[in-house]
Amino acid sequence: MNTPRPGYVVALTGGIAAGKSAVSKRFEALGIHVYDADIAAREVIAPGSDGLHAVVDHFGTGVLDAQGQLDRAAMRQRVFGNDEERRALEAIIHPRVRAWLHDHAIADHGPYCLLAIPLLAENMARYRWVDRVLVVDAPEAVQLDRLLRRDGIDKALAMRMIERQASRADRLKLADDIVENHGDEAELDVAVERLNQQYLALARAKC
Repeated sequence: MNTPRPGYVVALTGGIAAGKSAVSKRFEALGIHVYDADIAAREVIAPGSDGLHAVVDHFGTGVLDAQGQLDRAAMRQRVFGNDEERRALEAIIHPRVRAWLHDHAIADHGPYCLLAIPLLAENMARYRWVDRVLVVDAPEAVQLDRLLRRDGIDKALAMRMIERQASRADRLKLADDIVENHGDEAELDVAVERLNQQYLALARAKC
């Protein structure tokens, strides 16, 4: 039996604090559905899910809170600085996130849809089924300033968060389209509207 294929799918990515959410909201305002990997990551380990059962099987009940949900602080402490444990957690969550995104893309009935995937550059080989990649880009200095103001953290931690991700150059290599987000709201509106028209045309051509 043939596996169902999604319609036209655009993968949206970008570095931390580059402005992915601002771009996503503008597409949603135009009626385009955006499926977020961060939301998927929470749903696939919700109470009662096979994902949470797999986490408990590997890590034990000590990673659950009093309500039977994943204690994210305890889990972060468990995997921080432990590459083996981090990889074990990722091996549980990441395939389920990919399946969640694929299922939602298949079920989508809009002209096209977006998948917001922060770690796309690190996992592109698993997303070869998407039609196009849109990168939201901002200079590192802009990312740093936004992180400091948004999260109230010190510069050293902000830099570590930026450096832990794929490099800006690696993300840009994947891009079919780029939105430069320096903070100008009007320019962002224009860029998203232009891309929306482009994606509508590409989606019609695929049908």
